[in-house]
Amino acid sequence: MNQNQSGSKVYLISIVMVAVLGGLLFGYDTAVISGAEKGLQAFFMNSDDFVYSDGWHGFTSASALIGCIIGSALSGMLATRLGRKKSLIIAGLLFFISALGSMEPEFLFFEHGNPSFSLLIMFNIYRVIGGIGVGLASAICPMYIGEVAPSNIRGMLVSWNQFAIIFGQLVVYFVNFFILGNHIQPLVEEMGKGLAVISPDAQWTVTTGWRYMFGSEAVPAGLFALLICFVPETPRYLVSVNKDQKALAILSKINGSEKASQILQDIKDTMLVKTEKLMTYGFMCIFIGIMLSVFQQAVGINAVLYYAPRIFGDMGMQDPMMITVIMGIVNILFTLVAIFTVEKLGRKPLLIWGSIGMAIGAFGVAASFGHPGMGYVTSGSIMVYAASFMFSWGPITWVLIAEIFPNTIRGAAVAIAVAFQWIFNFIVSSSFVPMFNMYLEPGDDFGHWFTYGLYGVICVVAAVFVWRLVPETKGKTLEDMTALWKNRK
Repeated sequence: MNQNQSGSKVYLISIVMVAVLGGLLFGYDTAVISGAEKGLQAFFMNSDDFVYSDGWHGFTSASALIGCIIGSALSGMLATRLGRKKSLIIAGLLFFISALGSMEPEFLFFEHGNPSFSLLIMFNIYRVIGGIGVGLASAICPMYIGEVAPSNIRGMLVSWNQFAIIFGQLVVYFVNFFILGNHIQPLVEEMGKGLAVISPDAQWTVTTGWRYMFGSEAVPAGLFALLICFVPETPRYLVSVNKDQKALAILSKINGSEKASQILQDIKDTMLVKTEKLMTYGFMCIFIGIMLSVFQQAVGINAVLYYAPRIFGDMGMQDPMMITVIMGIVNILFTLVAIFTVEKLGRKPLLIWGSIGMAIGAFGVAASFGHPGMGYVTSGSIMVYAASFMFSWGPITWVLIAEIFPNTIRGAAVAIAVAFQWIFNFIVSSSFVPMFNMYLEPGDDFGHWFTYGLYGVICVVAAVFVWRLVPETKGKTLEDMTALWKNRK
């Protein structure tokens, strides 16, 4: 009887944890490239029919992000037409197909182990397929959690999706570390026609290691696609397709029978809220939301997350994969800092202090990279850079994008903001390797300090942007935000 009155927390937590697996896969898929990219680069540099340049490698390392843009653009339509649950099943299947295809891109059409331009295209197609899954999960997982969670704990439960993303990145760092084992990453150096000089000890990594890293995602992807079949559709979607009794049954399980009827009526009332034109609340409302997404990527964090082992290896670290794992643990801890302080300290202070911390870290890398005896200063600066992002721009951007737009334009405005996020993710990720390897004279470190110096400058600009333009949303209702933007027009 008590469960009927107050709802089942076990039931709620179980379905939220399944949805959170989508966030874990989001992190896993975007970070798996970090351990695989050097072996992948050496593999394709030995092709006979084309030159695998830094530009091609940057594109290949970031090609999944093209799928992310497509997936995020399709997420609203799929979630509306098919429902949140079916859309997440599709995302899980796309993750699974991408994992197996990226592991064995030669399947059916090509000779195994023979690198070619056609094989590179096929590999990138599989990565784009996985990216579509990431784009769907990035938009629909928080939506699903928000629509099943009681209002008094909704913010906390949605925040755990960001934790799952970072945890997924940590898991793949560990997986890559154990797959590599005693094998070593190749030293990739060009020798005419783009051919790579590969140590005999690195052959396993070049021929097999990167395949296992991509293929490892099939395990969590298959589990997610299976488990999501057993969770309910969200009450909000069920009401939108006139299945009120099913919605009431799920609401009763989560909230208890006393509250379920009132919540159902509230959902039905919100379905009648009118929509307004995108610019109803002025240009700045949309501009600030978009720029939050742009800065989250332009500060360069994903260049660190995707290429961490390469960066630590170039510093001369003996075990770059282990240092990458340590960085992943630091990222987890500082993401928890954000989750447990955002309601106490507010959104703006965390973003501003995070921007300053990132700037200090980026400038530290720019000043110390490549100098003898300063490897630990460089690695420490990267840790500061990453940790500062994890308690600020990582989770807080998602919170603000969910809160900052008035309810009547939120759907369209969020879709635009998230699309810009993935576009700039692709720009930063694909440009990192060519920019990092730039030089004025052969052998100099111009590209190293220029890249991180640029990221540091962007971090400073981001801090000023938040200080001057971004409103504080702590403690404000959606109705408060509507009034705020009307007063700003």
